[in-house]
Amino acid sequence: MQNLESTLAPPPVVTFENFAYSRPDLDALRFEFEQLILDFESAPDAKAQSRLLHQITSVRDEFWTMYNLCYIRHTANTADPFYEQENTFFDENLPAYEALNNRLFRALLASKFRPELEKELGRQLFTLAELALKTFKPEILEDLQQENSLSTEYTKIKAQAQIDFEGKTYNLSSIFPIELSDDRNRRRAAATVKWKFYAEKAPQVEQIFDELVKTRHRMAQKLGFRNFVEVGYARMRRSDYTPDMVANFRRQVRDIIVPLASELYERQRRRLGLDRLLFYDEEYKFPSGNPKPQGSADEIVANASLMYRELSPETDVFFRHLLDAHLMDLVNRDGKAPGGYCTYLNKYAAPYIFSNFNGTSGDIDVLTHEAGHAFQVWSSGQRFDFEEYHWPTSDAAEIHSMSMEFFTWPWMKHFFGPDTDKYYFLHLSGAVLFLPYGVAVDEFQHIVYENPDMTPAERNAAWRQLEKTYLPHRNYDGNSFLEQGGFWQKQSHIFNSPFYYIDYTLAQICAFQFWVRDRRDHHEAWHDYVELCRAGGSQSFLKLVQSANLRSPFDDGCVQSVVGDIRQYLDSIDDTQL
Repeated sequence: MQNLESTLAPPPVVTFENFAYSRPDLDALRFEFEQLILDFESAPDAKAQSRLLHQITSVRDEFWTMYNLCYIRHTANTADPFYEQENTFFDENLPAYEALNNRLFRALLASKFRPELEKELGRQLFTLAELALKTFKPEILEDLQQENSLSTEYTKIKAQAQIDFEGKTYNLSSIFPIELSDDRNRRRAAATVKWKFYAEKAPQVEQIFDELVKTRHRMAQKLGFRNFVEVGYARMRRSDYTPDMVANFRRQVRDIIVPLASELYERQRRRLGLDRLLFYDEEYKFPSGNPKPQGSADEIVANASLMYRELSPETDVFFRHLLDAHLMDLVNRDGKAPGGYCTYLNKYAAPYIFSNFNGTSGDIDVLTHEAGHAFQVWSSGQRFDFEEYHWPTSDAAEIHSMSMEFFTWPWMKHFFGPDTDKYYFLHLSGAVLFLPYGVAVDEFQHIVYENPDMTPAERNAAWRQLEKTYLPHRNYDGNSFLEQGGFWQKQSHIFNSPFYYIDYTLAQICAFQFWVRDRRDHHEAWHDYVELCRAGGSQSFLKLVQSANLRSPFDDGCVQSVVGDIRQYLDSIDDTQL
C-alpha cells in the first residue's frame, strides 16, 4: 500500500507579500510577558523554567516579526504614510519593549537554577543578558525614544534626496554610477552636485548629530558611565575585547595597511594617466571603465541561483527559498531608503535581503555580502530558539558576509564575463582600501563620544585630521565642504549604529584569512565557514573566531600575516592592462 504522506504535495510557500502585519498590542503583550516572567520566577525546577523561556520566546518572536515587517516595508517606500506611521510607533515604543526584555534578563540571571540553565542554553546567553542590563534603566526611556526619532530623521533626509543633474533627478543611489563615468569632467560634475546636496543639508544633519551625541551622553551618565563609549561597547555586546585592544588594532592598520593602500592609490593614478588623483577619481579604477555586471537584475538573480546551487547543497536550498518566498528587494527606486541590509523574520524563519542595484559592481558585492548574512541566520535561526543566538554579535556577523564575497569568486565569470580579472583586482584591492577608512570612522566616534561638548565645526576638524592620518592620499581639489571635514556626514552607521563600523574591519581581516585558506583547501575552508554560520551567536566574537580556525585580528602580527598573500596576488596582475 502506498504511503499516503508520499502522495501529498509539500505545503505551498508563503510569500513575503502574504506575511501579515498587525501592530502589536503592547498592553496585552506586557501583561502576557510579565505573567510569564512571574511564572518563571516561581517555577519549581530548571525544566519548568526552560519551558517558560520557550513560551516567552514565542511572544518575543511575534513582536520582532512585526517590527521587521514594518521596517522592511517602510524602507522599501519611505513615502508610504501607513508604514511611516507604524515606524513612528516602533520608534516610540521599542524602549518600553526593551524594558520588558531587561526584566526577563534580570530574572534569568537571578534564577535559582542558573547552573542547569547555563548547561542547557550556553553561557553566552547569560553574558549577553549581563551586557543588556548595563545599557538600560527606566530613566532613559524618553532618551531612547529621542534617539530613535533622530536616527529616523537622518535616514529620511538621505532617502528623500533629489539631486538635479543634466536635466534629470537622481537619488543618492542612482547618482553613483554617474560618478564612475569615463568622462572625468562628468565625474567631477556629478560629485559636485552630490556633495552640494550634503553641504545644503549640513546644518540640519549636524544639528541631528549634535542632539544624538548629547542624548547618548545623557543616557550614559544616567546609566552610571563616564561617557557613551562604554555604553556603545555594551550595546554591541562586546564581551571579550576592550577599547584599548581596538586602538591597538587601529595602530596595526595605520602602520601596515595605510602604506599598502597608498601604493594602490599610486598604481591607480598611474594607470589612469593622471597628474593627481582627486577625490572624484577614487572610485573610478580603470581607464577602460570599472567592471559592470552583465544583464538585467533578473539575469543577475538567475546567475546567483546557479552560483549557490553549485557552491553547496546547503546554499542551494537556502537560495531557492529566498526566491520562492520573494525574500529579496534588490532594485533601486525613488523613495526607497539607500543602502543594503539583511534582516530576519523570526515567525517565518525567513531571512530578507534589501539592496539598491544601480548597475555597478557593487550590485554583486552587496548581493553576495547580504546573502552571507542571510545564509548565516538561515543556518542558525532554525537551530536555536533564542533570538540572541540567531545572530552573532556584529563583529562576527560581518565575517559571514565578507567571507561569502570571497567564497563566490569562482562564479564571478557569470556576472562579469571578460571583466572578471578586473573585478577580482577591484574587489581585493577595494577590501584593502576600505580598512583605513573603516578604522578612521571608529576612531572618530571614540573622539566624539569622549568629548560630547565638541561643536559641529570641531567634529568636522577632527574628521579631517583623521583623513590626513589614515587617508593621506585624499585630495579634495578645493571642495570647501569636504576640505572642512564634512565627508563623515554621509556615513549612516555613525548616526544609526554607533560603534558598529570597526566590526567591518575586524571581520575583513578574518575574511582575508578565509580567502587565503579557500585558495589552498576549499573543502576545509568551506566546512569551517558553514560551522561558523551554524554557531550563530552562541559564542563570543573571539571564541567564534577560534572555533573557525581563524586568528584573532587583535593579535600583534595578524594583520601582517594576511598582507603577504594579498600583495603577491595584486602584484601578479598587470593592472595597466585592465
